[in-house]
Amino acid sequence: MEGKHGKTQVMALALVTAMCVLGDSVLYVALPLYWREAGLDALWQVGVLLSVNRLVRVPLGPLIGKWYERTGGRSGLAIAVFLAFVTTASYGFQGFWLWLLMCCLWGAAWTFLRLGAYSLIVSVSDDGNRGHFMGLYNGLFRLGSLVGMLAGPLLVAWVGLRTTSFLLAGVSLVAFVLVFAFIPASFTGQSGDASAAAVRPQLCWTGSVALTMASGMFVAMCYQGILVSTLSRLIDLRQPFAVIGGMVVGSAVVAGVVQGARWVWEPWAAPWFGRWSDRCGRRRMLVGAVLAAAVLFGLTAVPLPFALWLGVLLGIQLTGTVLTTVMDTLAADEASRQANGAQLLTCYSVVTDLGAAAGPLLAFWADGWFGLNGLYAGTAAFLLAMAAAWSGRAGQAHAAGENKPEKTR
Repeated sequence: MEGKHGKTQVMALALVTAMCVLGDSVLYVALPLYWREAGLDALWQVGVLLSVNRLVRVPLGPLIGKWYERTGGRSGLAIAVFLAFVTTASYGFQGFWLWLLMCCLWGAAWTFLRLGAYSLIVSVSDDGNRGHFMGLYNGLFRLGSLVGMLAGPLLVAWVGLRTTSFLLAGVSLVAFVLVFAFIPASFTGQSGDASAAAVRPQLCWTGSVALTMASGMFVAMCYQGILVSTLSRLIDLRQPFAVIGGMVVGSAVVAGVVQGARWVWEPWAAPWFGRWSDRCGRRRMLVGAVLAAAVLFGLTAVPLPFALWLGVLLGIQLTGTVLTTVMDTLAADEASRQANGAQLLTCYSVVTDLGAAAGPLLAFWADGWFGLNGLYAGTAAFLLAMAAAWSGRAGQAHAAGENKPEKTR
């Protein structure tokens, strides 16, 4: 019954997050088209607004992590919902500086949601179901991104940006009901597994923790940074126009389909991969997914038929689902064995935000020097090195008698 109760809490928090991300998801599709309606003066302001929330999450992460260490509960999630309501409603008003402030506040709201979710999942899970719970959360909250990206632009075109913002802000208010109905007043970033570990007042930087942090940052850099920022250009260089269903579409549309496909399958695929990692072992699954990703990134430079080449891009997106789920769960595993798990989760959140923010900068710098083929080949090489590092770590765990499939060490 405890596992079912924990699953209910995780699902409720995933739906809370989905309601809160609606407004932010709409911006990525609607703002580049309706920027004048938002009171902006130039397109460069759109780029600043869409990126600033990630930048502010880096310094805010440790501060909000301290909040959870001291309060450890529902209050942080209530703040997140309130900030999501305020920021989404404010998108109905005009002015660059107002929007800049609101996008920064959204960065704070997302950090409250993310760290709260990590802490709750660690507190209600064990090694036998943590992957499933993490995949369930990641998959369900993506429904908000999917609905925002599909329905948001239609609403903006129909009723305008201001009315759309107010409607979506109203939806985010419903999240308050779920927070107070299903989320416990207090929870910590630590599970019962930590009682078996040595009690340490500070984060213990073992080799496994360091490898998890570095891998989490690199995965975020690859998928949230490099891939997202270069996919449309990569497709445009390969084939500016394509015929789909008898219609000629541009590279931007094809890129949107490839990006959106992940949000379609993730609500069911992420929980499935998470449950699989609980059963077969997370390190084994991670190494297999990283090797597959390395091969697929390398194949983007191969002159394959266009349909098969698009299949390679979809394969990369699928490995992104696997790696994000497994890496988040590995971080939660490490947190469950720390006396101060919230501190580790905060650190993991910060390094992944750094990776996501650094990805586009690295991508466009490398594109200027080596081209996109060189960039993706280099990404494949680093993925192979990551697989080798985790294979070596798994070998050490086996030698120590620690590699139990159901309890990832």
